[in-house]
Formats: sequence, structure tokens, C-alpha cells
Amino acid sequence: MKPSLKESANPDSISQREIDWRNIAEALQTEGYATVPSLLSAEACRETIQQYSREDCFRSRVIMARHGFGSGEYKYFGYPLPDIVKDLRTTLYPPLRAVANQWNQALGLEQRFPEDLTGFLEQCHAAGQTKPTPLLLKYETGDYNCLHQDLYGETVFPLQMAILLSEPLHDFTGGEFVMTEQRPRMQSRAMVVPLQQGDGVIFPVRQRPVDGSKRTYRVNLRHGVSHVRSGNRYTLGIIFHDAQ
Repeated sequence: MKPSLKESANPDSISQREIDWRNIAEALQTEGYATVPSLLSAEACRETIQQYSREDCFRSRVIMARHGFGSGEYKYFGYPLPDIVKDLRTTLYPPLRAVANQWNQALGLEQRFPEDLTGFLEQCHAAGQTKPTPLLLKYETGDYNCLHQDLYGETVFPLQMAILLSEPLHDFTGGEFVMTEQRPRMQSRAMVVPLQQGDGVIFPVRQRPVDGSKRTYRVNLRHGVSHVRSGNRYTLGIIFHDAQ
């Protein structure tokens, strides 16, 4: 059965009717992240979790402990992407592209992003970044993900999304999505983002602009997942740039 987005099999309807992109942009500017409640239905979450056992869907598997990334594992999807992953990536890119271009302008960066995902992926592939980066992450009791940034080459789209597929308190406990923001000449700010099953969180890949009293400055961000105290936790990661 083809996975479906909540209340609509057409992902375009979500971008047009269900997501308030003005509020998303404001939240990203003020808080450094934005949540999208009930982006996926419980059925779509379950169907996506079931794909984890299908080796034909993925190009590689990473055991976090082997690389010092934490404890747990994840798999990168291969091309062609599953419909739900492809649709999310394609639909989310255009509105986020507007925010990304505003951020680059504020930071004095020359790069501007094409209107659609196809144009941006062409830039990635021309730079030798041809491997898809959307991924499924699996955590069991005691697992966690160290604070990190998802950089896979010189060509980077500055925003990404994580969607919680498991149900808190039912499927797992603990396992909070966490972020830190490193501000110049100041102590780092920690953030815990509460999510329910099917919720998405949009956040910076590496940095974002912040308005200061005299100028706009950049802050660096990292994200991770706290210890899972019990059960299993699955997450779908939507990253827009491809990898080398």
C-alpha cells in the first residue's frame, strides 16, 4: 500500500493548506526551529517504519557506535526514493528555499537556491554529490545520537526536517530531539523539542542568522537525540542536498 500524508494523498495540498509557512519562517528566525504538527498520519508512520526491513530501499547502513556517533543505527535510502520520501522532499523544498535565500542574504553569502528541488540536485550532482541523503533512524533502549551536523559536501541546503514515526510513551520513552545553539562570545543555548507521532521539526543544518544590536551574526547549531529509556524509536530524516 502506498504511504499517505495525513488527510491527503497529495503532498502539495499540505504545503498549500495545512502548513502556515509564514509562521514557520518566523519560528525559524526567532527560535531556530519550527514544528509541523501531524504532518504524517499514524498509518503513514507505520508503513514507513516497515520499510526499514526492506534492504532494496536503501543504499547503506550505519552502526553509530562504530563511528563514535552514539548508539543506534540508520539507513540511507537509495534512488529511486520511496514515494512518500520523494514527495516530502519535493514539496517541502520550495517554501524552505525562500527562507534559505533570505538567510544567505542576511549572512552575506552569494549562493541563491533554484526554484525547485530538481534544479538544486543538479547543482549537487555537478559538484560530485550524487548519493541520496534521506534516511531512517532506529533507536532501541539505551541508544542515543550525539550532537552533530549533517554535512555531506560543499553544496549544502541550510534546512532539513526530522519526522518522528514512533509514538512517545507507547512505543518508547526518553529519546527527546535536542539542539544546541553556539552563540559568539556567549554560552551555548540548549533546546529540547517535544514531538508526537507524525510531527516534523524543521531546523538548520549548520548555521542561521541572528539579528544583534549592531549587526546580523551567524550562530552554529547541532542536533541529536537523548537516551531512549525504553522501547524503540524511529525517525525519518529529510535532507535536501545529496552526498559525495
